[in-house]
Amino acid sequence: MCDYSLRGVRSRAAKVEDKLVTAQFWNTTTRGFCAVEEPNVAVCLLPGTEVAFDEEVKRVPTGFQLIFRKKPLVHRVARFRQIDMDNPCTHHDALEFPDGQVVLLTHLREGQRATVLQLPAQAKAQTREQAEAEARERVSSAI
Repeated sequence: MCDYSLRGVRSRAAKVEDKLVTAQFWNTTTRGFCAVEEPNVAVCLLPGTEVAFDEEVKRVPTGFQLIFRKKPLVHRVARFRQIDMDNPCTHHDALEFPDGQVVLLTHLREGQRATVLQLPAQAKAQTREQAEAEARERVSSAI
């Protein structure tokens, strides 16, 4: 999914092995992922998608983090989640790390690289079904 604040930005769904980079999207106040080769296209992750960062994950200090330091993010692997879905006026896209820390994508520093390791099982099934449907369509149009 892509956060509500990215609705005005071109987007596409994430694929396994996508090389991503955190980016500030033009004309928004939102950060998220884009593909390295497509800097102006938001890459939307489904809840449960696993990503691995190339280096230590860094966030932008916000609010009380400016005064009180948050625990460092020591893990490089995270799972995409959506949080606070009952509040339509806040960012929802977040990463959950193995130690339980949850960080909004919009709080990540720009320029951090990550790779999509795995899509959720539901997405894999949908992708397989779409491929089978496309194959059936090609066969029927060839007849």
